[in-house]
Amino acid sequence: MFFEDTIAAIATPPGKGGIGIVRISGERALEIGKKIFVFPEGKKTDFKNRYLHYGWAIDEDNILIDEVLFSYMQAPHSYTAEDVVEVHCHGGIIPLTKILKTIISKGARLAQPGEFTKRAFINGRIDLVQAEAVMDLINAESDRLARISLSQIEGGLSVRIRDMRGRLLNLMARIEVTIDYPEEDIDEMITKDIKNEVDDIVKSIQHLLKTAKQGKLIRQGVKAVIIGRTNVGKSSLLNALTKEDRAIVTEIPGTTRDTIEDMINIRGIPVRIVDTAGIRETIDKIEKIGIERSKENIITADLLITVLDASEELTSEDLEVLTYIKDKKAIVILNKTDKPNLLTEKYVKEKLGFDVPVAHTSLTLGQGIEIVEDMIYNMFFEGDIRIGDDIMITNLRHQEALMGAENSLMGVVDGLNKQMPPDIIAIDIRDALDSLGAITGESVTDDLIDKIFSEFCLGK
Repeated sequence: MFFEDTIAAIATPPGKGGIGIVRISGERALEIGKKIFVFPEGKKTDFKNRYLHYGWAIDEDNILIDEVLFSYMQAPHSYTAEDVVEVHCHGGIIPLTKILKTIISKGARLAQPGEFTKRAFINGRIDLVQAEAVMDLINAESDRLARISLSQIEGGLSVRIRDMRGRLLNLMARIEVTIDYPEEDIDEMITKDIKNEVDDIVKSIQHLLKTAKQGKLIRQGVKAVIIGRTNVGKSSLLNALTKEDRAIVTEIPGTTRDTIEDMINIRGIPVRIVDTAGIRETIDKIEKIGIERSKENIITADLLITVLDASEELTSEDLEVLTYIKDKKAIVILNKTDKPNLLTEKYVKEKLGFDVPVAHTSLTLGQGIEIVEDMIYNMFFEGDIRIGDDIMITNLRHQEALMGAENSLMGVVDGLNKQMPPDIIAIDIRDALDSLGAITGESVTDDLIDKIFSEFCLGK
């Protein structure tokens, strides 16, 4: 990738819309922008920095393409920290592609995926945490992930990482003195100071790592699979949770023959709800395939929501379904409580042999659905993570780097306890610095940078 090039791309999603944006970035951005823009007759022809200018976009033959607004943002005060021009036109594929084609004909090249954000990173306007958070914010399917991503864009996580790196660099400086002057051993007081500082940094890392499990769920969502025999109310539960008629509900057994999925949002947490075919013995080939898919989803589920008909006694099919929730996060729903109940919560738990959250619902009357939503949330987010804490680890790469730093710092403590030479202790501190630096991009390979930005969308 050549960073002296001027790049261009459509920055808005494909399709029809009121407004579309073509973005140009690089040293020749304004020069190229001027070649495709004309002011209305009699208007001034100078371009003010950070102003919107009204006019027309023209093609290579000076034929009008569209009525546009033109903005120029002078380096370094732009998204990429380079000169940036944006052409705001009508959001149709024809004007957008014509404007982009004309810009490229005037000397720009088509940007690669994520190249605008990559330039912002290379030019020092943002670090790698902030760059990755940009894509998380774009892809966010919940308010909670959007809030966490915005906090990371603002630098919340980066500040904590840099603080730890700064403290380690200070420790490194103290140890380097003893390496430069080998006759000076690390005395007991210095050893104690280093241990205390390392212990405190390890605690900070462990606090962040405690958020990783919840952060992963917030980023990727919880896969909740609804299981049960036929006609117990599984599809009614899906419809109630999604607040839409996503699944056909009838009294005919086997109506749902395949999995049906939808995303819902529970207190800012994305939950992928999967309705499955009722588990039972059948000779119907299509229904058999659906039941096999149900069992495959059971294996990969983060949460099993088992629906039972409270108006009937447990059947052999119910008992088979209950066997699937052992060693899994699970909720049991006793549905059809509007009818005389033959099934009690106590009896179900006795059959299971272990405790499990139980909700009582009448889905036909819309009763109990809020309790189910509370249970789903509490299965994953009750207790150790505060709702207002937006400094969370949502990225697997960050988690692995923090774990690497933690292991290296535990090596520092072990080395100090065993009175290892200062140069050996320094190796572990350097490894911890590299691990933390990999999060913000201060110590990271070009290949990893390329991989991260290749996953971005084209106009970002």
